[in-house]
Amino acid sequence: MNKSEIQDLISLKQEGAYWDFKREWYSQNKKDDLLHDIICMSNNLSNRDAYIIIGVDEENDYSFSSIEFDQNRKNTQQLVDFIRDKRFAGGVRPIVSVENICFGENEIDVIVIHNSDATPFFLTEKYQSVMSNNIYTRVMDSNTPKNKSADLSHIEMLWKKRFGMLSSPLERMLIYLRNSGLWDSSPSRFEEKMYYRFSPEFTIESVMDDNKNGYQYYLFNQIDIHPRWYDINLYYHQTMIASLEGVSLDGGRYFTPSPKTDGVSLTQYHRWDVSFKYYIKNSIEYIVHEFYYNSDGDDEKIAHDRFMECILVFETDTEKEEFKHFVAQNWNNKQEYNKNIWMPYFEEIKGYKMDVIKEEYLNSQILKKMLVQFRNI
Repeated sequence: MNKSEIQDLISLKQEGAYWDFKREWYSQNKKDDLLHDIICMSNNLSNRDAYIIIGVDEENDYSFSSIEFDQNRKNTQQLVDFIRDKRFAGGVRPIVSVENICFGENEIDVIVIHNSDATPFFLTEKYQSVMSNNIYTRVMDSNTPKNKSADLSHIEMLWKKRFGMLSSPLERMLIYLRNSGLWDSSPSRFEEKMYYRFSPEFTIESVMDDNKNGYQYYLFNQIDIHPRWYDINLYYHQTMIASLEGVSLDGGRYFTPSPKTDGVSLTQYHRWDVSFKYYIKNSIEYIVHEFYYNSDGDDEKIAHDRFMECILVFETDTEKEEFKHFVAQNWNNKQEYNKNIWMPYFEEIKGYKMDVIKEEYLNSQILKKMLVQFRNI
């Protein structure tokens, strides 16, 4: 969610399949309305985040109605606490947050109901007028009435969403990869291959690439610095739906997809003065990275931790871009972060400029410290 998206929805001057307007926050005697609206939005049929936009008066030409002094306002924690004690089927509850936006002197709140594959959300115990076992959804700009349940076709769609049946093969693959315990090894002479137990048409394999040999700065934080490079291939039936670069670290004790590379330009020239390796959560690289990691083994855990000490992990691509701007504005003060940084031994590798690799490693440690400060601002 961002300010421009909410502004665009307000400018439409109508409610829709995943957004709703409220002039003010829900009063104490309308808690059931709040819960009902959240459930309907969590089961929206648009398969995306949904918004309850508070501080817009739809009966007055969708003008702003500032909620700055609204005594019924809730922050994210209060809203989470409100939902937590409700009896949801399977103990699975909608994920919500509250975002505050200012338009000039007008202040509004947006309840963000985050998209989830755990649909349908419904109660197993009645809460005031919100019925138990009724499945509510939102069709166009209307919620399912509290005393009714959604149409069967819409309920079927929500269950199909939970089981990944509405998703593309790659989207289904990523859902399945989040459950690494449900994958089994497939006999193969030439590669490490696994298949999803309940849909064996989905497979993942790692094939060694004998033609590739290279060194990255993060390798020097391992006990054994020499890598082996792989191709990680994801298949649906016989169709390859994705291919990633993989690397075996610390003498084969740890295996992971290679992190991606980005950088920051400190001048007007379009080149990176400071580069870094990174993952973005919920990206294919990060999901496969977590899929291959088994924290039960001490050797693997040590190699994993040493690797992650050198890698930046961002919540979203937007956070990464905002952090890059922060770095560009603060890199002149990098000496403030350049304290108590431990440097590993850098074995000389023929054909490589070791000073450059050392600088990349040092910058990765500085950037990790800067990321902590960036998130605390």
